[in-house]
Amino acid sequence: MAAAAARHSTLDFLLSAPADCNAVLKGLQPVFQEQGMTETIHNWEDHGYLATYINKNGSFSNLRIYPHGLVLVDLQSHSDDIKGRDEIDHLLNKIEERMKQLFHSSIKRVKRLPATVRGGAIDRYWPTADGRLVEYDIDEVVYDEESPYQNIKILHSKQFGNILILSGDVNLAESDLAYTQAIMGSGKEDFTGKEVLILGGGDGGILYEIVKLKPKMVTMVEIDQMVIDGCRKYMRKTCGDVLDNLKGECYQVLIEDCVPVLKRYAKEGRMFDYVINDLTAVPISTSPEEDSTWEFLRLILDLSMKVLKHDGKYFTQGNCINLAEALTLYEEQLGRLYCPVEFSKETVCVPSYMEFSQLWSIPPQDKLINPGNEKSRSQGLSQDFQGPGQAAPPSPQSLIPSTCLCLCPFTLMIIFPPWSK
Repeated sequence: MAAAAARHSTLDFLLSAPADCNAVLKGLQPVFQEQGMTETIHNWEDHGYLATYINKNGSFSNLRIYPHGLVLVDLQSHSDDIKGRDEIDHLLNKIEERMKQLFHSSIKRVKRLPATVRGGAIDRYWPTADGRLVEYDIDEVVYDEESPYQNIKILHSKQFGNILILSGDVNLAESDLAYTQAIMGSGKEDFTGKEVLILGGGDGGILYEIVKLKPKMVTMVEIDQMVIDGCRKYMRKTCGDVLDNLKGECYQVLIEDCVPVLKRYAKEGRMFDYVINDLTAVPISTSPEEDSTWEFLRLILDLSMKVLKHDGKYFTQGNCINLAEALTLYEEQLGRLYCPVEFSKETVCVPSYMEFSQLWSIPPQDKLINPGNEKSRSQGLSQDFQGPGQAAPPSPQSLIPSTCLCLCPFTLMIIFPPWSK
């Protein structure tokens, strides 16, 4: 399986002056010819050269020379053994060495990225919500099943533990307690003796953490039994033993669609102290009138408000803060509910949503620069809002001293009905 994967290596040169395309081509030709590669050249008068070099073993390289000073080398090979990788590295080293000999005074930048592996037995590449590509340190496919609703993968990461991925969307890793704590109110809520409704949450993380806090009853509504089955077996650092049984002393798990359940509870007059929506993130689409996911979110919001007690709170996830337009549109949807609401939001860093780094520094005082906010960095940054149209919060980078690095922060929201005041 692994031998069938293709490795794609790249080497880029940015020159400080327009390139002599012919000189670059003639300077690099001997390097490829030494490898016994067959050459094909395409020449465009105003757009430079494209030279393709094909090896007998099926590997090939494209040399693209742009007149404005950009030289790109792409090399693709099926060789996945150590010898094959060494041969590729040797060829790239020779190309880099030759370019520096020819143009050492005019090379502005040299960039060689780690090889990407395409078609491998283990898929390590997953996009962030805002469209950037991340290569995870995945070393094992733990679980891969197709349910009636979605594809379910649990992959093992050396950094993050097992990661739940639903239809290509990174949901939660065993490292991501910060997400679970934030969507429960970051330790500021008292769940003792309370009635809690969880929408979704099939990984069991929210249920497991709330049950520890001695609620009166937690009802979790998850549509996909296969998510629960996979997480019960392979995400136990997240869910503990809470998914071993669908009913416990202070909780029950309903394998149902949450929409009819919410409608039934509203009709019966059943009310909750907390509703926690862990169904789906704010859509990336910026067309809320056309996207069915937006319509679904509005429906869940309206129905959730109908089952909240007068002093109740509604917690929901948002999305990556780089999706500012989509998050603003979500706030606008809050103004369209059947009842007016106020809300606050908090920005947290979820480890598996982006690689994170640990830094050391000795600052004069280990606090946020904003003197009015004494919140621990591990709990994130929060700001109260009175409704749609308010200014966005300052970026976390502008509020956090050098002792903390936040990558790919994630926004969560707390929504208050007017009667909760």
